[in-house]
Amino acid sequence: MSRILIIDDERDLVMLLKDELEAWGHEVLTAYDGRKGIELAKEQPDLIILDIMMPGTNGFEVCRAVRDDVFCPIIFLSAKQSETDKIKGLSMGGDDYIVKPFGLKELMARIEANLRREKRSQYINAQHKRTRLYFGNLGMDIKGRTVSINGEDIALTRREYDIVELLSLHAGQVFSREQIYEDIWGYDSEGDSSTVVEHIKKIRSKFAAAESSADYITTVWGIGYKWNRI
Repeated sequence: MSRILIIDDERDLVMLLKDELEAWGHEVLTAYDGRKGIELAKEQPDLIILDIMMPGTNGFEVCRAVRDDVFCPIIFLSAKQSETDKIKGLSMGGDDYIVKPFGLKELMARIEANLRREKRSQYINAQHKRTRLYFGNLGMDIKGRTVSINGEDIALTRREYDIVELLSLHAGQVFSREQIYEDIWGYDSEGDSSTVVEHIKKIRSKFAAAESSADYITTVWGIGYKWNRI
């Protein structure tokens, strides 16, 4: 369960999002103006949904006020569609930007993707002394972003390494193709989750070339992929 703070002056929208997020098992804090939002941000939420166009203290001002003390993802909501506004929001410390009106499923997908990325980052930071991981004959140097099998370095592309890191840091957890795509490429990237299949094929091929019996990534049919605990 994650604690999510919603800051938006549209009360009906806030209640709709609150009900949906609570149905997903999250704890929800709500604020209908920027001043209250700044106050509630002190409770260290795991993610903030922040409207830009609010009377009084707007979303940009809220972000500026809390960003030095709050490190969680911030998703901006705005009726403004201009590239300038998106760049401003992201450059001020926002992690995502979604234009109103939006689909509820799209927003929920972005929330979950941002939470997953944040949890992965927290896990890595918590394990900063453990910079190397080992699975059977496979070794990973997280700081160096390298993978080796039987001491032989595996030449992975950046995306291939990102997939290996994501799965291995959550060994045993099943990820759908869509989850992997959103986590590695980002929700707004052009393309689709079919590229994940091709990347995993290449990863497996490279692993097999170094170790014929390599079985580090398992396909969970109808769902996705998982990293084996070896």
